[in-house]
Amino acid sequence: MAVVSVRLNDEEEKILEYLTDYFHEDKSTLLKKSMFELYEDIQDIRFIESYINDSKKKRKKFITSAELLD
Repeated sequence: MAVVSVRLNDEEEKILEYLTDYFHEDKSTLLKKSMFELYEDIQDIRFIESYINDSKKKRKKFITSAELLD
C-alpha cells in the first residue's frame, strides 16, 4: 500500500475539514473519492469523444414521421 503526503495551504485545509465534517468521512477517504471521481470524469470524456468520432464516420439516417407511421 502506498502512502502519499499532501501539503495543503490554510484555505485548502479549511475546505478539507469542512468536507470531513459535512460528509462524516476521514480525510483519506475524501481524497480517494475525489481521485476516483476525476478518473471517472476522464473515462466519461473519452467515451463521449469516441461516440462523437464514430458518429461523424457513420452518417445517421433520419426518416419523416409519415415514413415512421407507414
